[in-house]
Amino acid sequence: MSLILLIEQALNGLQFGVMLFLMAAGLTLVFGVMGLINLAHGSFYMIGAFAAAAVAAATGSFLLALAASVIFAAFAGVLVEMIVIRRLYARDHLDQVLATFALILIFSEGTRWVFGSFPLFLDTPDWLSGTVMLPFGIEYSRYRLAIILAGLAVAAGLFWMIARTRIGIRIRAGENDREMIGALGVNISLLYTFVFALGAALSGFAGALIGAIQSVQVGMGEPVLILAFVVIVIGGIGSIKGALVGAILVGLTDTLGRFLMPEFFGLFMDPAAATSVGASLSSMSIYILMAAVLLFRPRGLFGAA
Repeated sequence: MSLILLIEQALNGLQFGVMLFLMAAGLTLVFGVMGLINLAHGSFYMIGAFAAAAVAAATGSFLLALAASVIFAAFAGVLVEMIVIRRLYARDHLDQVLATFALILIFSEGTRWVFGSFPLFLDTPDWLSGTVMLPFGIEYSRYRLAIILAGLAVAAGLFWMIARTRIGIRIRAGENDREMIGALGVNISLLYTFVFALGAALSGFAGALIGAIQSVQVGMGEPVLILAFVVIVIGGIGSIKGALVGAILVGLTDTLGRFLMPEFFGLFMDPAAATSVGASLSSMSIYILMAAVLLFRPRGLFGAA
């Protein structure tokens, strides 16, 4: 096993982690500020991917496709928050789970009705195709590197917004005492709509970015949603920093586990058995990581008391 191959897999894990962060950041904000369990968050990921694929096919512009993913996902988030979610804030978490699970079915079947059951494909633009030469002679995918840089730029923007802007102050205050900021004259309904739309936009952006690597298909958001919940449990509910650290940990653990475990078991097992055992254990690795973190930090790495 070469060091260059290990670094390439670590970069793949970082890219996967950055994508999970875009999903988990909105999810943790919604739960931290609004106290809402939103199982339909993965549907915005799917909406963003389909919007990007449709706009790219119509215009041939990848940048317009990315913009469309953010706009359509945010608009869907606003509609969902105003029509459905707003009625769930005072309800218990079971009602929220049932209602948002119903939204998953509605979005999935609605998307199938509009686009059909066959997968769509979002082509990588020419200026992001091919590979780029990194230090130490590492040749890496230009598009995957662009995903890493775009995700880190979004993370920096979120940290700046939460820490330095008036809306960020209101979001942080809403996490701590929503009744008090309402008494001080802040429009809670508008704040909640903004937070929900922001989370949906981030999720849609992630779906568009991954749409050029994987196929765009109905139900693509549900597997990622499970991993996003693992990320916010590890990082701590309501923490953007926790979402970033947790996402990178999960991305590296999953990717490096799939790469290293078959290599490890291959030292004393035949290749077929090593591949089977390694793949099984690597798929469990992120949940083992979550259990280990909760054992020592029950509220997650950066969860508030």
